[in-house]
Amino acid sequence: VQLQASGGGLVQPGGSLRLSCAASGFTLGSYNIGWFRQAPGKEREGVSCISSSDGTTYYADSVKGRFTISRDNAKNTVYLQMDSLKPEDTAVYYCARTIRSYYSVSYSCRRPALYDYGGQGTQVTVSS
Repeated sequence: VQLQASGGGLVQPGGSLRLSCAASGFTLGSYNIGWFRQAPGKEREGVSCISSSDGTTYYADSVKGRFTISRDNAKNTVYLQMDSLKPEDTAVYYCARTIRSYYSVSYSCRRPALYDYGGQGTQVTVSS
């Protein structure tokens, strides 16, 4: 079981990136999927999550209106479109799944320990 995050890079403030989370070994559409990030010296935090059942989404206040999560079940991939990037968005971004779909994404996304992280993250650096 693996989740591979990709699409990170160096971008100027105000720029955009699209992260991809590709799943292997399981059907991604059967799980709630989340994007999490961790900056140096800080705890991992939930950025955005999407439910498996009805596509309900959650966004952290810090990214609301700038980031968009989506899923393509046919490609077994979840995306995170990040616009209007700020220096404080700089972090390693991870995607993860949870079997605890009985929790709403608004609950579970704020609790990174509820998710299983199956691969390396992707570095996002926002700097001029």
